[in-house]
Amino acid sequence: MTLHGELSASGLRNELAAGNVTPREAAEHYLAVIDRLNPELGAFVTVTAEAALARADALLRAGIPRDAGTRPPLWGMPLADKDLCARAGIPTGLGSRLGGQIPAVSDPLVRDLEAAGCVSLGKTNTPEYGLYGYTESAVAPPARHPEAPHLGSGGSSGGAATAVASGMLPWAPGSDGGGSVRIPAAATGLVGIKPTRGLVPADAAAPPTHTGVVSGPLAHTVAGAALLLDGMRGDTRERYGAALRSAPGRLRIAATRSSAWDDAYEITLDPAAVAAYEDALAALTALGHDIIQEEFTYPRLDYAHIFTTAWQRSAASLPVSTPNEEARLEPVTRELMHRGRALSAAENARNDADLATYGRSLREAAAPYDLVLTPALGQSPRPVGSHSADPDTNFAQQVRYSPFTSAINVAGMPAITLPVGRYRVEFTERALPMSVQLVGGFGRDALLLTAAAQLSEAVAWTPSAV
Repeated sequence: MTLHGELSASGLRNELAAGNVTPREAAEHYLAVIDRLNPELGAFVTVTAEAALARADALLRAGIPRDAGTRPPLWGMPLADKDLCARAGIPTGLGSRLGGQIPAVSDPLVRDLEAAGCVSLGKTNTPEYGLYGYTESAVAPPARHPEAPHLGSGGSSGGAATAVASGMLPWAPGSDGGGSVRIPAAATGLVGIKPTRGLVPADAAAPPTHTGVVSGPLAHTVAGAALLLDGMRGDTRERYGAALRSAPGRLRIAATRSSAWDDAYEITLDPAAVAAYEDALAALTALGHDIIQEEFTYPRLDYAHIFTTAWQRSAASLPVSTPNEEARLEPVTRELMHRGRALSAAENARNDADLATYGRSLREAAAPYDLVLTPALGQSPRPVGSHSADPDTNFAQQVRYSPFTSAINVAGMPAITLPVGRYRVEFTERALPMSVQLVGGFGRDALLLTAAAQLSEAVAWTPSAV
């Protein structure tokens, strides 16, 4: 059975519901692709073929629920867990030499996706503790760009992006605490959604984070991503998938190539990033939306210090308590942890206040507009192994690669990255996908997705199998 390139995620879901494809057939198809491509591309760190097929058979034995009102919305759909999520009985690697524990209980998001009817095929690659915007670690091969394997797929949901873009999965969940869904989605020509903070119920059960981590989907299309988002939310009926059937109306859209990091770093956009942004601008204008260019401004606060401190605090909270455990951390992670743990109680409290102030100020700055358009990335995909082992240089590299994503986490606003076209880029002769980011008002996810679907149709983006 050939599925990739013939059926979208939405189409596969419908074929499963109709009984034209069985959960085992779907799982076997994608497991065969994983077996063929994963050794080169590094998308999966664990493949659970036996458990996946047993789960698929159990779903079929229970029978296909014919009533759409009672049928799990993602019945029989394959996916995989990011290897920061705990699934009972499966090692949780965390991208670290300190990982590998086998949990007795699954995380809430895993349980919610099980309840939605999904079949997990394994665990996708992530950098150490998901701290980085690239997916390379000491415990697994790097996650590589399916169309140019000498380039990375971004991070920290880089394994998920590689899996979906290469056809190892129809879609995948990820997590985003600074762009970790949107960055790899943009790097590999996928749609990536960072929902409004609190929209996915499982996130409320997770430990508090300093960088606004939320769960979000990666898929080939806006429709597929919206459908997976419904499943991640535990919705029994389509909510965001159904929203795409309506037109967004005439919107007031702010467009900016500026970023929150511009005061602290020299941000130079790749020509391909600018070209994709300008093509999206032209498409939105042709659709009849009101485009206001370069009027939107980020809050005049020390964002670089605010977010850098929050990043260090995230590392400070790692479950590391002995010198031996410290020694097993990667050098950049270890230094980040030390810097975070050196912060005083007053500095931590000040950072909490600064994060809240910045987030509120950014929401207020965006309030006059329905949406804000930015480039998705500042640069095209970077070569594997190009990130420095020096923490400050490493962080600067990540900022220049993705200057547009992290501030949206701080504000808790929804955002989506979607491909616009293929462009000539650095480090490869092959034209690669480049994307833009749309940001919505807090809680206005439905409008954001509707406008994104309209833009994707206008630019006539067509996913291509590798």
